[in-house]
Amino acid sequence: MATLAADHPDAANPLPVSPAWRTALIRLGIAWAIILGLFARDAGDMVMIWWDSSTFNHILLIPFILGWLVMQRADELKHITPSFWAPGLAVMAAAAGGWVLGEAAGVAVARHLALVMFLQGSTLALLGPHVARALLFPLVYALFLVPVGEELVPPLQVITADISMVLLSLAGIPAHIEGVFISTPTALFRVAEACSGVKFLVAMVAYGVLVANVCFKSWPRRFAIIAVAIVVPVLANGLRAFGTIYIAHHHGLDFAAGFDHIFYGWIFFAIVLLLVMGIGWRFFDRQVADPFIEPELADRLAIASRNVSGNARVVIAAMGLLLAVPIGWALLGLPAPAALPQRDGLPQIAGWQRETFSPVSPWMPRADGSNRTMIASYVRGGQRVDVYAALYDGQSEGREITAYGQGALDPLAAWSWVESGPSVGDGKADVITGPGRAVRDVATFYRVGDIVTGSNLAIRLESLKARLLRRSQSAMILIVSAERGGDGSARPAIDALLRDAGGARALSDTVLAGG
Repeated sequence: MATLAADHPDAANPLPVSPAWRTALIRLGIAWAIILGLFARDAGDMVMIWWDSSTFNHILLIPFILGWLVMQRADELKHITPSFWAPGLAVMAAAAGGWVLGEAAGVAVARHLALVMFLQGSTLALLGPHVARALLFPLVYALFLVPVGEELVPPLQVITADISMVLLSLAGIPAHIEGVFISTPTALFRVAEACSGVKFLVAMVAYGVLVANVCFKSWPRRFAIIAVAIVVPVLANGLRAFGTIYIAHHHGLDFAAGFDHIFYGWIFFAIVLLLVMGIGWRFFDRQVADPFIEPELADRLAIASRNVSGNARVVIAAMGLLLAVPIGWALLGLPAPAALPQRDGLPQIAGWQRETFSPVSPWMPRADGSNRTMIASYVRGGQRVDVYAALYDGQSEGREITAYGQGALDPLAAWSWVESGPSVGDGKADVITGPGRAVRDVATFYRVGDIVTGSNLAIRLESLKARLLRRSQSAMILIVSAERGGDGSARPAIDALLRDAGGARALSDTVLAGG
């Protein structure tokens, strides 16, 4: 211990916090309190997502990890003199613009990212470039506070199903795959959203990046452990899904369901975690006693920081202005509601008989926040097609037509996505399945203003433009769907109705015309 103290005098006699650091930390604390107060809604939303969503429960640990990362650099930081730094305001400017765009487009993740960037930018502006360099990894790692990743669920479902099929083939179990459904002689299995493995992948990426910084110095090794942290959870989740089907095939569905219920969760995550650590363990090249900031770099930062000065008034005034911009924009409120037609029902379509909607298998699209919904069945000969329209006098938080759960596939209902269908004009086509293995072909069209499309991105961009220009804009979800009878596709009937209606645009024009 005497040798250690001699080699590292700060360990035996740590430097006190200098007056410059105390003043800087007080300024930063006040700035963070103001930022969190002004954007309390977004901060509260983020915390609730961390707490309520199992996909993001791991983020509850990240604030403590960030604190630990800063404390590991505390001794070196004491030698660096904090200063004001005007270029750091560029991050806050990007945050202000991003928040306005996120608010205008109704994209919560953009506002959450902007909040984190406000905290990062204020740190840069109030502590200076040399402190920022010393805190580079903690500042970047703070991005993991943003709850993002659920967009990966659909592709991960498909990957998990494909891995399962490969392993089932190797195991000699006959199986057929259709989208995310795997049929075996035992039963029909669905790779559900909860089984996609996204929660473990998101957590493992955050963990892998942390391990890359804490346990490695070599950049190739850092990139390698991050790659392992991505690949291993995906492969392991496919193996878990295969294992469940394998056990069901040999020991019955009840036994397999019980095993999966016990195994899937923290036990599975712990095994994946140990596997990743086991792969990387022998390649660690950072010793426990190694400083997180290399001594040569720490010395250069300490010397350089003594000659840095910034204009405090300019930086503080600019910070206030950048915080005022998004708040001022939000206070302007929403555009006036757009006019909607007075009709209560869907129009007649030449050659088709309109009837009351009465599906064989219960099904109803979801349109949260809509002003009016209409649904009817159209019959001609042996063809039966269901048409659904949801009208909005504008979009806002909780009323976005392309938001998760909106449309033909209500996540709270008994229907599940199977696969994408053949292209359908300007819309998007899907195949879904429900109670009793009922199957529906679905064509979905979104309309905002004069834009009719099946693209979520196109709708979000058009909605964003309208909100930024403060222009009133109606919106519509139009769904044309038919339940399959037997093994045949219902797409010919859907295509026939759309053709007779003049296309999705003409049909939506008729609905919006009223009367």
